[in-house]
Amino acid sequence: MTILTPRRLGATILAAACAATLAAAPASADRPQDKPKNPKHKQTTVQLLSFNDYHGHLEATDGPLSPAQDPSQTPVGGAEYLSSTLKELRQAPGHDGSLTVAAGDLIGGSPFLSGMFHDEPSVESLNAIGLDVSSVGNHEFDEGTDELLRMQNGGCHPVDGCYFPDQPYAGADFQWLSANVVRKDNGNTLLPGTSIKKVRGTEIGFIGMTLEATPTLVSPAGVSTVNFLDEVETANAQAAELKRRGVEAIVVLLHEGGNQSGTINDCNGISEPIAQIAAQMSPEIDQIITGHTHRAYICSLPDPAGNDRLVTSAHDYGRTVTETQLVIDRSTGDVDREASTAVNHLVARKTKDAGITQIIDKWNELAGPLKAQVVGTHTDDILGDSSGNRGIETPMADLVADAILWGTDGADEGGAQLALMNVGGVREDLPLAPKYTEGSGEITFAEAFDVAPFNNLLVSLDLTGDQIRQVLEQQYQPVAQRGSRPMLALGVSEGFTYEWDASQPQGSRVVNGSMVLNGTPISPTQTYRVATLNFLADGGDLFTAFTQGTNRVGGPEDLANLVAYFQANPGLTAPASRVGGL
Repeated sequence: MTILTPRRLGATILAAACAATLAAAPASADRPQDKPKNPKHKQTTVQLLSFNDYHGHLEATDGPLSPAQDPSQTPVGGAEYLSSTLKELRQAPGHDGSLTVAAGDLIGGSPFLSGMFHDEPSVESLNAIGLDVSSVGNHEFDEGTDELLRMQNGGCHPVDGCYFPDQPYAGADFQWLSANVVRKDNGNTLLPGTSIKKVRGTEIGFIGMTLEATPTLVSPAGVSTVNFLDEVETANAQAAELKRRGVEAIVVLLHEGGNQSGTINDCNGISEPIAQIAAQMSPEIDQIITGHTHRAYICSLPDPAGNDRLVTSAHDYGRTVTETQLVIDRSTGDVDREASTAVNHLVARKTKDAGITQIIDKWNELAGPLKAQVVGTHTDDILGDSSGNRGIETPMADLVADAILWGTDGADEGGAQLALMNVGGVREDLPLAPKYTEGSGEITFAEAFDVAPFNNLLVSLDLTGDQIRQVLEQQYQPVAQRGSRPMLALGVSEGFTYEWDASQPQGSRVVNGSMVLNGTPISPTQTYRVATLNFLADGGDLFTAFTQGTNRVGGPEDLANLVAYFQANPGLTAPASRVGGL
């Protein structure tokens, strides 16, 4: 899957991980409503309601899905409507019991209301929604392993303390699973890898899988104490152990996915890496529920034995829910794949769940006037990767690069001459239309936070012209290295331009001699001061050429710098393209 962990695991490491995982994952008791109505029934139909990439989107501020995925362009999303949709689906006839599961990235990269409070609001909303179990995504590691364990187990933030002293953060009611994340000190899994749930006496085993490429997508320091193992080999080993324990119905919750060109219920040209992963995961696994790519699909793909099984995904931000009817033979515990079905539902904004509204109101009251504070203005739409394509230059990423250069170009600030910013780290657009309660063209503190929610620091360093070229070349890396997003673009600051030729081989796509800084060609041997985020400077997103930089000087926190840039530059406009061919 990635170059950062071996394709073949040592038998000792894998056996230890499996043993630790299963020891930490006792079977759950039957729910009160799960007593069998008629023991003569030969089959049990279990409703699995699943979603992924929630990212703390409590408020109903997101737009509809793309026209390709939803031609109706129905307004969707918001935790109040997600909860109501789940309740409505659970109450529908046709199943014997229901479980709600997720495929990771429930926290991290979140909008202001959740991210400002280290995603405690996100977990509180998910507890109220009734989530049963989830895999761990890469964004769960945004603040490191210790913070992820706090999010699971509870406790006040080590720096910010308790937001509500009379109600300390209690942790997640649901269990996060991550079978392929093992501690370096003892080989045990950081969190349980599996969970066994019962519906009317029928057991279902869930295996939680984290994106193997996570160390390339988060701060390396935050995950320095754990290893990320191969998804396929780990899942196959866990499935064999579950089967040894008598569990026949097995579902993988995998934070990795693919892309397809159809609507939310299509599977048109499903891409790697999920197509490859699904072809390799053990036939003992009956369904693969996926995420990460922020795309919806309902696929039926052959397992290694040639038998079709469901592979599903539910887009992002709580805007769709996958409903699977998993039909299980009561006598054998096996899944009847031919009888099992899945469909994606839009989370239409019809009825609010009053309990979720109370949670949103509670945190909004704490956010107070800071959220609505106007910190800048702009005169036209400044758009990012709202299409989901992180492999293209965007005006919003270029604008953030401009802000980074603005905050580091002084002789006492780092002396930067140009700045580079990863498109995927720019989490929101700046549309003219109000997002919250601000006026048209106003930028609030909450909007600034939504753009830059990761608490990165600005960094300036020395790179030669050729090292800058190497950084730019690393925008493209094959699927084997970077997983489902082989192309990750960089926004560039004003005054720096270059040409890109995607028809050339990897490593030769920056057109020779095209890099220009303030009208002067970049010299391969000359040294330049380059500003970026510490995430990239440390080699994040596999931009390892940054780590060759020397004379590193730290700068301000990225959000504080962005707010100061907005305040100092009213009337912002969308930057013109600075990259040819990207």
